[in-house]
Amino acid sequence: MTQLTSLISSHDGPFHTFEFFPPRTEAGLVNLLDRIGRLAAAPMPAPLAVSVTWGAGGSTADKSLELAEQVVKLGVEVILHLTCTNMAKEKVDQALEKCRSLGITNILALRGDPPRSEEYAVDPNPQPDFFQHADDLVRYIRKEYGDYFCIGVAGYPTPHSDSESAESDLHYLKVKCDAGADYIITQLFYDVEGFLEWVTTCRERGITQPIIPGIMPIQNFSSFRRLVNLTKCPVPESITADLQPISSDDAAVKRYGAELATRMVRQVFQSGLVPGVHFCTLNLEKSVRTILENLGWSATSDPNLRASPFIRYNRLIEDDEPQTNGAIAINGHSDGSPKNQVKDLSISPSEASVLAQWGLTHHAPPPVPKRDSWDEYPNGRFTDVRSPAYGEIDGWGSGLKITAAQALKEWGTPTNVNELAKFFVSYLESSPSTPTTPFCDLPLSSESIPILPHLIALNSEKIQHWTVGSQPAVDAANSEDPVFGWGPRGGYVFQKAFVEFFVREEEVKRLEEKVEKKGDGLISMYAGNKKGDFRTNTEKDAVNAVTWGVFPGQEIVQSTIIEAESFHAWKEEAFDIWTEWSLLCPRLSPSRRLLESIAGEWWLVSLIHHDYKDPDALWKFLLEE
Repeated sequence: MTQLTSLISSHDGPFHTFEFFPPRTEAGLVNLLDRIGRLAAAPMPAPLAVSVTWGAGGSTADKSLELAEQVVKLGVEVILHLTCTNMAKEKVDQALEKCRSLGITNILALRGDPPRSEEYAVDPNPQPDFFQHADDLVRYIRKEYGDYFCIGVAGYPTPHSDSESAESDLHYLKVKCDAGADYIITQLFYDVEGFLEWVTTCRERGITQPIIPGIMPIQNFSSFRRLVNLTKCPVPESITADLQPISSDDAAVKRYGAELATRMVRQVFQSGLVPGVHFCTLNLEKSVRTILENLGWSATSDPNLRASPFIRYNRLIEDDEPQTNGAIAINGHSDGSPKNQVKDLSISPSEASVLAQWGLTHHAPPPVPKRDSWDEYPNGRFTDVRSPAYGEIDGWGSGLKITAAQALKEWGTPTNVNELAKFFVSYLESSPSTPTTPFCDLPLSSESIPILPHLIALNSEKIQHWTVGSQPAVDAANSEDPVFGWGPRGGYVFQKAFVEFFVREEEVKRLEEKVEKKGDGLISMYAGNKKGDFRTNTEKDAVNAVTWGVFPGQEIVQSTIIEAESFHAWKEEAFDIWTEWSLLCPRLSPSRRLLESIAGEWWLVSLIHHDYKDPDALWKFLLEE
């Protein structure tokens, strides 16, 4: 495959790249590959490359490499993100060797989370981190692989949350470039003038590498607010003013986000300071398609063709032509160039074979035969597990959402279960000392107010059901309702009450018996622990639509779905959060031992009450003897 800098120098005009993360479910991966195929094929303009993210500490290593391999088979250039701290050097070596075996020549070298000191290490006899900073990784790759890899680094138009100042960020960017970096991809921003001033300053400091701005379209108001809070990215007052009147209209926010991103891209290109842009997609498709069409980069102006997805159902299998570079031949064209792939009514034997192999290997359903925007909003942890974006709320990935110093200040270092109960209750009571929890980086949602007394009772020292997710029953609230509304105007939304909490194993057994005896067949229960034990009263493959909406001119939208597969995917992350919290405490401290015991011994339970007409049914069941 070709190095990114060579692709940039040989490209005529502005270019774009896409960023995707490894989906959390097998079905999501199948659908993401289908989505990438659509975005890389005519009539859409071919991306110069697709980047694949890598979780801090190598948490997504296997899934990232699997996704990268499949994108290579699509004939698309790959940039693999690679972090280097808090994981064995061998994992870095294995990733680099895997890239070389796949022909991947582009790496985005990142630090990841700050290195842990010996006192806070995971292992009793920790080895010092081989890498401390991203520039260490850049130097190592250059030393071991010479010029084989084209190495990118991250740039921060606004200061990184761990940095001392903007000046400090510029200094370390120069250090990374001097270590051997070839290009820069920036963190997101919304102040274009500020970004262009930053680029000019970079050039004045002797930073000559191509700078590719990261553009993240606003998908919905809540995720935008959360992301800005996490990144501390400044937002111009004009954008805030534009969003406030439409904040409860998800469709309007998405349209505004695409329009804003279009204006930003035009402005950065008009400056002449950057050669291309990098779209952070959140594994979604509609916004980036709209932006590219707004820019006039689409290969056709036919709206019917632009709108039709690349569906692989009921298509003729054509004769396959010889392939080059291991690329999949699509519609009989096998030169590996997405721009030469034609969207018609046929599919090549090789592509049909790959799709069939995916289904057999992963036991996953084929891509869903719906429009390209079938999973667009709202999105997050409880959407359809087939969505490539399932489980991703803000683009920040899994794990803790605030810095270690802030976490210790807000969460403290509890040493027993009573202190933990007081901590969760303090958050529910909106105490200034507890503005967040490890499971929620924002203050309590106004949606929780109707059920707040019940949540406080569950989290109390007496009951100790530590809740991490819940919602009240809602019967036909207006879609523009400031608390419960979502989706387009003129619709109605519905919710079943559910609650999710951590409890001891003996409490799981008691709840199982109570559901069977007193649940009247109206309660679905899922329970699991970190070891992999799992209990449920639902049928195999049962799906629970917990939030849905009815809107003018479209099918019923099910935005919150709970089923066994989604529960398992979230359960892994939930217990990892307890572990990550424990790592903020010294290795032999009482707090570390307590939090590790919660992660290792307690259970996560999810209860759904199906009578959404009775707003008190679930809470009476839980709290009444």
